[in-house]
Amino acid sequence: MTTAKILVVEDETIVAKDLQRRLTRIGYVVPTTASSGEEALSKAKEVSPDLVLMDIRLKGKMDGVETAKQLQSCFNIPVIYLTAYTDKEISERAKVTQPLLYLLKPFKEKELCAAIATALDLDGGQTKKSA
Repeated sequence: MTTAKILVVEDETIVAKDLQRRLTRIGYVVPTTASSGEEALSKAKEVSPDLVLMDIRLKGKMDGVETAKQLQSCFNIPVIYLTAYTDKEISERAKVTQPLLYLLKPFKEKELCAAIATALDLDGGQTKKSA
């Protein structure tokens, strides 16, 4: 079994680096992080991740919901949203992208691990298109 590659898309550098460090310690490969939707699309093409952890509020012109739509459309990569925002409008927009899961910040490492394991199991490696 190969180790899953995860792309972290988070506009707060400290949070992104902490997630990268924690995920690497757990055993996942986190080759890079992105702080904007545009950067996420570029890096997804470059590293071909198995899963994306996506903040909804991002720097740049695209928010996480729009970025997730494009990631799924172009690369068919599954997404887990990580967000502190739970208002109804954002929640409704996010549902349209059919995320595998939705975690509210702050979350415990145990919750994150369970979410990732569940997402990878649900996806079964079947979602991502061949490069």
